[in-house]
Amino acid sequence: MKFHYTASDNNGKLVEGDLDAQSPADVLEWMVQRGIRPVSIKVSGVGAEGIIKGKISGKITIEDQVFLTKYLALMLRVGTDLFKATDILIEDFNKPAVKALLLEMKDGLSKGQPFYTTFARHPKQFSPVFVNLIKAGESSGTLEKVLDKLSVDLEKQWALRNRIKGSMTYPAVLVVLSMVILFLMVSLALPKIAETFSSGTVEPPFFSRVVFSIGFFFRDYMALIISLVVTSVIGAFVFLKSVMGKKFMSSVINKAPVVKEVVHKIALQRFASTLSSLIRSGTPILQALEITADSSGVGALKDALLRISNEGLVKGLTVGEAFRKEAYFPRVVVNLISISEQSGHLEEVLETLANFYESEIDSSIKSLVSFLEPALLIVIGSVIGLIAISVIVPIYQLVGQI
Repeated sequence: MKFHYTASDNNGKLVEGDLDAQSPADVLEWMVQRGIRPVSIKVSGVGAEGIIKGKISGKITIEDQVFLTKYLALMLRVGTDLFKATDILIEDFNKPAVKALLLEMKDGLSKGQPFYTTFARHPKQFSPVFVNLIKAGESSGTLEKVLDKLSVDLEKQWALRNRIKGSMTYPAVLVVLSMVILFLMVSLALPKIAETFSSGTVEPPFFSRVVFSIGFFFRDYMALIISLVVTSVIGAFVFLKSVMGKKFMSSVINKAPVVKEVVHKIALQRFASTLSSLIRSGTPILQALEITADSSGVGALKDALLRISNEGLVKGLTVGEAFRKEAYFPRVVVNLISISEQSGHLEEVLETLANFYESEIDSSIKSLVSFLEPALLIVIGSVIGLIAISVIVPIYQLVGQI
């Protein structure tokens, strides 16, 4: 890809030219090596026409956030101010949602608005943690470091999410395909076999007649069953999105073996990573706990963190004492937080805990998958075996009468 760049040298003289590179980041690295400061970087043939300022249609994914924070951190590191950095990025991003955000950001900066306010206007796209980290970094003059750390944290979160999705893909595909095959077998193949025996002189055993009746029912009411399944899936999806549905799902997960352990570790990893980043950026501990609680996504963890803040620290307890009152946190986490508070390295210990739980999540997911796969195979094999036996036994009876 070819980029047209404009930069200034140490004497303030403007220089420009074209460079073949994979991305603007490579162009910036090339400029750093030569000691020149970027003014603008444009991709040939790409413009910002047709994008309405402030109108973000579409989702800004975590992948977009990773690239956005990484590029901004890199540009600030080489001495580019936010306004010029935003102008450069507008030329690089082709995705309409991101380009609209950057145009809104540029417009806000030109009016003297704080940098974080653009993100704060889009709570559905950017979490409270993201906004408050940017705000803290901007007010403390450490925006470059905050953006760099934020890009690393988002990249880890993105990688963890992909690992979880990748691990769950095979069991999910196995369940869906098995359900489809079983449905076709029961509704199409089984009734034809059952009709052969119903017209003969051999009376199948009781369990075979039950299975055959199920096959006739599926065949005769196939349209109704399909509509009920589709309606149930849509209804379940809507229900699980509601507050009551989330509470119900949370209670089910908390009682499910193996699964509850994985969810608990994911919640602890997110808690440690979020709280560490907020404290490192200079956010007061009470505000950091409340922001972490709101972004946790787990009701039990949110309630525990709010109690630590409102019923513990506010009443004069130390961080370690307040955490010690909550059974949600393992003893090792509580002890490390208590010790790190006394030594003044709370954010470092929390980051270590986040890295530890990240590796623990990988092993727990492997254990979960190794548990799910044989369990699913046993259930599916049992159903298929029952259907096979219900067909084979009458066949043996028929053969025995010949």
